[in-house]
Amino acid sequence: MIKRLFDFSVALTALLILLPLLVILVILVAIFLGRPALFKQQRPGSHAEIFVMRKFRSMTNEKDKDGKLLPDEVRLTKFGSFIRKSSLDELPGLWSVLRGDMSLVGPRPLLVEYLPLYSKDQARRHEVKPGITGWAQVNGRNTISWQEKFELDVWYVDNQSLWLDMKILFMTVKKVFMQADISADGEATMTKFRGNP
Repeated sequence: MIKRLFDFSVALTALLILLPLLVILVILVAIFLGRPALFKQQRPGSHAEIFVMRKFRSMTNEKDKDGKLLPDEVRLTKFGSFIRKSSLDELPGLWSVLRGDMSLVGPRPLLVEYLPLYSKDQARRHEVKPGITGWAQVNGRNTISWQEKFELDVWYVDNQSLWLDMKILFMTVKKVFMQADISADGEATMTKFRGNP
């Protein structure tokens, strides 16, 4: 209950303060990357219940002659790379925090298609609400392996507290300013999870 109150208060305050910036970003994203400015996708939340996650678009919708989306590294423009490195693309997630679908801190909500690929231990990441940031994000983000990421997620589940959340939020701000751990080596973002060996 305390965590929910903390999440709601911080998310509401942040949205009110950042409203002018959000309006500007909607306009800039529509101009440089296309419409709609928001990227919406179904993601598994607490207890693997599906919700709609929103982010600012960071890639174009360019397709090949067969109508398939081009690779991420082709569609990721300089402007898209900037809003991703600065984590501005995550700001719409504050709305999901207000709704109660997400928390400020928790395991990042991954793709629905990954659900059947998790081991029993890895699936424990869904025992809590997903977060805008998390323990894995401040300890390597996209530069660590999937196994390391899941181990950090489960560690958070077992050790979560308001003080840990505040520590992670502070570390997140530091990481954003340093623009650290944005992508895996040789990848525009992170390699897809294809299950355990």
